[in-house]
Amino acid sequence: MTDLSARTAAEGGARALNSPSRVLAASLIGTTIEFFDFYVYATAAVLIFPTLFFPASDPTTALLASFATFSIAFFARPFGAVVFGHFGDRVGRKATLVAALMTMGISTVLIGLLPTYESIGVAAPLLLALCRFGQGFGLGGEWGGAVLLATENAPEGKRSWYGMFPQLGAPVGLFLSSGFFWVLLHFISQEDLLSWGWRTPFLASILLIGIGLWVRLSITETPEFAKAMAKEERVSVPVVEVFRSHKRSLFLGTFVALVTFVLFYICSAWLLSYNVKVLEIPFTEALAVQIYGSVIFGLAIPLAGKVADRVGRYGFLMVVTVLIGLFSFALAPLMGAGLAGIYAFVTLGMFLMGLTYGVIGAALAAPFPTRVRYTGSSITFNLAGIFGASLAPYAATWLQRSYGMSHVGYYLLAAAVITLACIWASGRDEV
Repeated sequence: MTDLSARTAAEGGARALNSPSRVLAASLIGTTIEFFDFYVYATAAVLIFPTLFFPASDPTTALLASFATFSIAFFARPFGAVVFGHFGDRVGRKATLVAALMTMGISTVLIGLLPTYESIGVAAPLLLALCRFGQGFGLGGEWGGAVLLATENAPEGKRSWYGMFPQLGAPVGLFLSSGFFWVLLHFISQEDLLSWGWRTPFLASILLIGIGLWVRLSITETPEFAKAMAKEERVSVPVVEVFRSHKRSLFLGTFVALVTFVLFYICSAWLLSYNVKVLEIPFTEALAVQIYGSVIFGLAIPLAGKVADRVGRYGFLMVVTVLIGLFSFALAPLMGAGLAGIYAFVTLGMFLMGLTYGVIGAALAAPFPTRVRYTGSSITFNLAGIFGASLAPYAATWLQRSYGMSHVGYYLLAAAVITLACIWASGRDEV
């Protein structure tokens, strides 16, 4: 058998083994677990950690300190993208995804075992910050691999549809993490939640890790990566090639995703803290708002995948970004209209979030060749997380308290304008 026919047979075998249902299940389940772990922390950063790890006479100071540790993960994610991306582009998508899942999962379980400030003093927030770094490091390697697992197995003309499946892990993870706390508060008191109940969702991650590993280990390598290996297209240090040969795609892609991150963390972490700390809405009602938002978020993602494959990701993202910019003007009026206004804000914001997030994975992966695609797309996505997500809850809290609710809207508008300019600069071939 010739080399060409051998490669063709290998690629055909990979496709046969990686059935669409198996591929999409592996990409969805993995990101669901990772985002469950990530959002459990985000919820606890509002409801739990300011009291247990950052005690202060001023509740706002404690909340801001908690949000500061929340942001650490976003600065850790690019390091995870470089390390896991290197092995993902050199060794393979499958093994790297398993390692990323383990890193994220172990960090999450350790948070559930940490002593609090009352027990060990200042060492408690330091250990919390270290575990949060581990979460970010693991997620930095998870997202890019999950997107490639889906898109590199996609039939022609269906990359946006396949690429939206790992994106569904975000709303499902948000739903499960918020729902976990919501259920807890229906069976235990707030005192018990602060005493021991908050640990249970972190420790429950052990079960989810087991499920994720079982699914991930059942898949084979993606056909595109197998083809690249057969042609010996691997590079020695993928991150060097990304920064040497793909700087434009890296820079523009980072800011193409900017408004996606800003919008999400305004509609989730910041809104949860505002409802609980400012409006003094009961924990269960505030979590119900977030659970409702995750459902809207999840429903919009498949719609985005279908429409983007028909009209093109470029034009689709342009339109959605304009709509997010218009939505920013409605932020302050809706947030000032009581609980009904908050639900309207979440409905519009999370629907728009689903539209942009549903296609951003495929859009960020598209400009990079297979040999550096894991590294390039992961770094791009996670740099966007630094500029968009890491500061969003902190910045929105500070702007609202210092200048008023309208300035939170201006912040979202500025992000939308930057994203729109970068989508336009990228051109149709880049997105």
